[in-house]
Amino acid sequence: MTVLGFDTSNYTTSAAAFGDFGVRNVSRLLDVKQGELGLRQSDALFQHVSRLPQIVAALSEQGKLGEITAVAASTRPRAVEGSYMPCFLAGASLAQSMASALGVPFHAFSHQQGHIAAVLWSANRLDLMDKPHLAWHLSGGTTELLAVEPEGSAVRATRIGGTTDISAGQVIDRAGKLLGLAFPAGKALDTLAQQSGKSDGFRVKLNDLSFSLSGVENQVVDFLLRGGTPEDTAAFALFAVIDVIIRATEAAKKRYPDREVVFSGGVASNALLRARCAAFAPVFAEPKYSTDNAAGIAVLCAREEGLCGTADL
Repeated sequence: MTVLGFDTSNYTTSAAAFGDFGVRNVSRLLDVKQGELGLRQSDALFQHVSRLPQIVAALSEQGKLGEITAVAASTRPRAVEGSYMPCFLAGASLAQSMASALGVPFHAFSHQQGHIAAVLWSANRLDLMDKPHLAWHLSGGTTELLAVEPEGSAVRATRIGGTTDISAGQVIDRAGKLLGLAFPAGKALDTLAQQSGKSDGFRVKLNDLSFSLSGVENQVVDFLLRGGTPEDTAAFALFAVIDVIIRATEAAKKRYPDREVVFSGGVASNALLRARCAAFAPVFAEPKYSTDNAAGIAVLCAREEGLCGTADL
């Protein structure tokens, strides 16, 4: 028996199958023109609709589409009232149509719930799905610190901190554009920064568990204009983000001392962030399961269907 999951975010088209083989995820980044920092929702939606048949075909070619017993999709960014982005309609529409045609259940989850589940599955820590914990969602559109509680087969995530304006991913992509890197710039900026001897960046002010990242871009520009090398500029930008995330995490750990910390979202694949967080033993996924993917949606679908327990997953 196999369940399918779909996730069509603003940057990635993905589908995943879960069965006795584990999880198989197929994904493809959307095309963004050189020099641009993202896509309009209408363009993202068009690309998703165009690519979903190829994504499903790739799963089928791997021999992972056996007897499909349920289909799921991320239908919105967060599991809160009013959360909506048109790009999720592509995956949700296909998933609902497949479920109807096959006569099997359809399950809706949020993109954020899928991110958390993907990390926990990849890290072999799905036991945390049934325990309160803290989680970061760090991406091109989101930088949120969450208090996570079990809720049915998924989780309930309540925002307790994070950015009050632009996201960590936006800071990274803007720094990447400044240095002539392709979008999304996370992986290239990480590689560049690792060639630097710098170990610090602009210190962002932390207010309780929240912070503003809007001023970092000007600081990065100024650093570069004052003679910073591309390598040092990349490190300066990344450490500004990493430092305030770590300080916010340390503050949250004092408030929730018994909770483990999970890092999800594309920015969580950053090697420098992972190295700096080692002191509080965080839970990270394999980098490919940190970025947008449908693996977590497939895992949540399997849990909803009761196909297996935590130990089996």
